[in-house]
Amino acid sequence: MKALLNILLATMLFASLSIKAQQDTSPNVILITLDGVRWQDVFTGIDTNLLNSSYTHDKQLLTEKFVGTSIEENRTLLMPFLWNTIAKQGQLHGNRNKNSKVNLTNKMMFSYPGYNEILTGRADDENIDSNDKIYNKNVTLLELANTTEAYKGKVAGFGSWDVFPFIINDKRSGVPVNAGYMDAMGDLNEREKLLNEIQRQAPVIWENVRLDVFTHQYAKEYMKKNHPKLVYISYGETDDFAHDGHFDFYTKSLHNTDALIADLWKYVQNDSFYKDNTYFIITTDHGRGEGAKEDSKWTSHGIDVAGAEHTWLAILGPDVTASGEASNEQLYTNQIAPTVLKTLNMKIDSNKMPANSIDFKRP
Repeated sequence: MKALLNILLATMLFASLSIKAQQDTSPNVILITLDGVRWQDVFTGIDTNLLNSSYTHDKQLLTEKFVGTSIEENRTLLMPFLWNTIAKQGQLHGNRNKNSKVNLTNKMMFSYPGYNEILTGRADDENIDSNDKIYNKNVTLLELANTTEAYKGKVAGFGSWDVFPFIINDKRSGVPVNAGYMDAMGDLNEREKLLNEIQRQAPVIWENVRLDVFTHQYAKEYMKKNHPKLVYISYGETDDFAHDGHFDFYTKSLHNTDALIADLWKYVQNDSFYKDNTYFIITTDHGRGEGAKEDSKWTSHGIDVAGAEHTWLAILGPDVTASGEASNEQLYTNQIAPTVLKTLNMKIDSNKMPANSIDFKRP
């Protein structure tokens, strides 16, 4: 009888470990957004019109760091990880010079509506027409994943902008969100304690948007400790520097964000939980104006700014077709949420997410 019991317990343990192994080998997705970054900056590099405008204070420094002899060199100087790694191993969509178009479907063309569209798979202009801190009635892909057996308790969100707890609706969804100047909570390691201590010792430029380096480090530490399978990270500095008319800081921040994403990819590729089983899907919540003159509104975006509806998309991961820059296509931001869910092997309710997912995997 005792021998039979031992065999039964061993069988149950093996079954439990097998189930856990199956769960652990299900895909991981890191969804990343760069607030208000234009497709022009991504695909053509530093904007020489803005470089020579009143928005630039140190033209010589920017020229030395980011101006080469061609568009291809300029964009690689500005975003080396995107062009040296993603462009070679993954996909880039949204270069309108190659007739590759990615457009918003919401008509607001600013942040809350943009993030809602990215995360829920549909625009909601009727209810989301401001950046006010109102809890989102719509259900995001993070919340959907957190209701499944495979991803329950394995979802997290991080943002530099303090509105993200409302966009993700952390109270209803149960998804842990660290955004704005929120501290890390719970059983903290020494690095998280240090981040809590120093994030307000660094310059506080905007009370509602912290510096991206802190958002990045909070997310990375959480990933190291908890190994969530679906993570959303929103870097925010670029949009705010542009609103303030600081092209120098906008440019440096974009370059720095590219480095932060490179750092995260390096970590992922050296962690046995994430290695060779993790997808990066990178985009922006809206575009912005094109020129250097006041009436061209580079500093702004919205319904009255031409080009604010133009976005872009980058995809990197183990089964992604390494096709580089796309051409002659029309994609929409509302396709991102069903694409993430499909990557996670989750069912998609076409009534709630009517857009088609993007087929980026090898046949």
